[in-house]
Amino acid sequence: QVHLMESGGGSVQAGGSVRLSCAAAGLPYNSHCMGWFRQAPGKDREGVAGIGSKGSIKYADFVKGRFTISKDNVKNVLFLQMDNLEPEDTAMYYCAADGGYCSGAYALRMTSPTYWGQGTQVTVAS
Repeated sequence: QVHLMESGGGSVQAGGSVRLSCAAAGLPYNSHCMGWFRQAPGKDREGVAGIGSKGSIKYADFVKGRFTISKDNVKNVLFLQMDNLEPEDTAMYYCAADGGYCSGAYALRMTSPTYWGQGTQVTVAS
């Protein structure tokens, strides 16, 4: 059984930092496409960062160099380091994974990945 579990969310002041983790258990061996997504109240879900099967990375334009996605392939944990947070970053953050081989750009644009986590809330106060 596949299980993606996010952690690390919370409340932070603008300009602060948060590090999200996504522990992946039971993923098929070929689930190499992974990404972080977010959804704010009243808005559509959007991709934040994607990491492809060979480690290529793509960020959404709004990241502006503030976030860093990384992955521990041994422990199968996906990370998102978020620095210089803005109130507009307030959202529920989800990790997702899909099978096959892909680029980071593809992972960022995944619309229907096979596996989703339950999400972790990040709230940025002004």
